Amino acid sequence: MEKNHLNQNEETVMKILWKLDKAFLKEVLHEFPEPKIPSTTLASIIKKLETKGLVDHHTFNKSHQYYPLIKEKEFAHGALKNILSNYFESSMSEMFSFFIEKEKTDLKEIDKIYEEIKKQNQSKK
Repeated sequence: MEKNHLNQNEETVMKILWKLDKAFLKEVLHEFPEPKIPSTTLASIIKKLETKGLVDHHTFNKSHQYYPLIKEKEFAHGALKNILSNYFESSMSEMFSFFIEKEKTDLKEIDKIYEEIKKQNQSKK
């Protein structure tokens, strides 16, 4: 099962758990955007996230309090690495070129990216 690939509902649940840090099913459901999904569907989504190793829970009587096992930035990093290798032959320059072309990135944004790269390179010295 692909850990770095989430469907829309799984992604929504993860974002809720990252925001709340830990939550019971009813709290996750409360945060879920409209249209709300049935609680049984939500429980299935969370179970799938547990199977993927992204979520775990503490048990209190018959209730479960869920929490993410991975930080949002760590997940984003893995997902981006996956996209980079699967769609851009692991080439950052190809990925940047794609976004510059497709997203009509303005020069100010490109300059900000360039300055960030320079700053990162200087800090590594």
